[in-house]
Amino acid sequence: METIISASFLSADILHLADELKRVRECGADMVHYDVMDGIFVPNISFGIPVLKAISKETDLFIDVHLMIENPLLYIMDFAGAGADMITFHLESRSDPFRTIKAIHEKGIKAGIAIKPNTPARAVLPFLDEVENILVMTVEPGFGGQGYIHEMTPKIQEVRKMMGDRNIYLQVDGGINGETTKIARNAGANLLVAGSYLFSAPDMKKAVYDMRQEEAET
Repeated sequence: METIISASFLSADILHLADELKRVRECGADMVHYDVMDGIFVPNISFGIPVLKAISKETDLFIDVHLMIENPLLYIMDFAGAGADMITFHLESRSDPFRTIKAIHEKGIKAGIAIKPNTPARAVLPFLDEVENILVMTVEPGFGGQGYIHEMTPKIQEVRKMMGDRNIYLQVDGGINGETTKIARNAGANLLVAGSYLFSAPDMKKAVYDMRQEEAET
């Protein structure tokens, strides 16, 4: 199973985003992970639409947008228009999931659903044939730099089993580093979001290489 690495810009140097984008491309990461927080659905506030527009003009990397907001359906058009290649939203939000997925697909981009640590794996069942990405949060959403919650590993395994042979991403986000990469991959994840592990590494290229090595060893 191929490992796909998405570099979380929540950990990037916001004063030098163009340089950080260049560094992400040169290190060999596959995607830019763009976290959006509204201070309501989660207690933090992060990037919005203007920053996404700027990023999309500076890179040809796939932009993986994660909406941690109360009403994602209201903003699908804006984020898609700003350069998102995939939008993943939370089932715990107030928006109707099927309408939100439809709105994303109508913009011609990939759709994903995300679940928090306390949401059971079975919550994704009705959407397995509707989306291109399922995100299992391995930390509580809202802040970067948290440690991987090991109790989420069985949930990743359960979601992978439910997915069967469907050709969709099983994404994990939270506490992913050189050690937990292997744990998440062995559980069935194939799209790994790494933030502080990559951006704080003395050598980001080596950090990505090390994650690829875990692929070779599993």
